[in-house]
Amino acid sequence: MYYAIPGRAAGWRRLYRQFVSPGDPCFDIGAHVGNRTAALLAIGARVVAVEPQPLMASTLHRFFGDNPRFKLVREAVAAQTGNADMLVSTRTPTVSTLSMEWTNQMKQTASFSNVYWDMKKNVKVTRLDDLIKKFGIPVFCKLDIEGYELEALRGLSHPIRAISFEYLPGAKDRSQACLDRLTELGDYQFNLIKGEYPRFAIPDWISTAEMKGVLMEIPLDGQAGEVYARLRDGR
Repeated sequence: MYYAIPGRAAGWRRLYRQFVSPGDPCFDIGAHVGNRTAALLAIGARVVAVEPQPLMASTLHRFFGDNPRFKLVREAVAAQTGNADMLVSTRTPTVSTLSMEWTNQMKQTASFSNVYWDMKKNVKVTRLDDLIKKFGIPVFCKLDIEGYELEALRGLSHPIRAISFEYLPGAKDRSQACLDRLTELGDYQFNLIKGEYPRFAIPDWISTAEMKGVLMEIPLDGQAGEVYARLRDGR
């Protein structure tokens, strides 16, 4: 579903070219099986992929480990460095998370009614600031870490030129808080994509308040997607 849909990979490449030029550093936080990493590498970016789940990390290493522009960090991202328990869904590992609060919230929605987090795994945790110290400031950072995006942003003190984070209609409060956190960091404007379709849903980039309104209008059974933020002055 991540690699085989016709035209999807080309769509991600087109989208990311709006933010990324060859040689630019990028972070893929919550890289999973690497379809976004693949798109970024294909347009010439240097990619730091961050993925704490061993099976997913091994897949990333197998797919991209020979590429000199690829680095793999087998850790999770949060507000503080250390260790944390990851709640793992063995049947649907894409929704494994560090947030018990988020799992309780999502269990109340129809789309997660059959999801079970049946294991715990202790994982190493780093901050975005730590990654920046090691690899440099990225021009683009993708955050898809199942309800923990706000905690990741709390571990960031540098504005990044362009950032995306996952939104879920059942957790609008978390998306709103991510918008507020980004606004604290820099003068951002926003857009979004719906589902896994790599094209912007809004013709023009909008303000924090306007994006909050857009997210609030999405019904609880509506599509998940990603919010994109870019610095207004491009720096």
